[in-house]
Amino acid sequence: MATAPNAHIMPLGANAPMAPMAPMTLGMQSVMPPAVSSGSFVTPSGGNIVAVPVAEESYVENILRLNRGKMASFYMTYENNREWNAKIFRGIIEAAGRDHIIISDPSTGMRYLLLTLNLDYVTFDGPINYEYPFQGGTITSATPMTATSRD
Repeated sequence: MATAPNAHIMPLGANAPMAPMAPMTLGMQSVMPPAVSSGSFVTPSGGNIVAVPVAEESYVENILRLNRGKMASFYMTYENNREWNAKIFRGIIEAAGRDHIIISDPSTGMRYLLLTLNLDYVTFDGPINYEYPFQGGTITSATPMTATSRD
């Protein structure tokens, strides 16, 4: 690989300095690209739109968080695994995140970190604590079910 005379080759990695963002030149005018925060996007005209969630939505991890301390069975599938394609984990829900669930088996004391990517469904021995925002209110497991008319 040939390099131009007086060219400086800098190694890539943790110690390499970051180059400042250079302004773009349009004709005789210099334009600096807009700063865009994570979760935002830039419109074709150069505006910056920040997407802010209105309220927490109903996701599996939120439902599992509402049921911390309860015993549950987690049905998991592991594709292309010759030893065990499907496995059931049973334990007490300790924590849940966007991509993981932490349970503990009270009979052995073993703790499991399960990836929600492999989760098919969850069963509970008793009632499930559940709530989510809906049309300005909150639906919970105590909200009465309404009958719909079928004509």
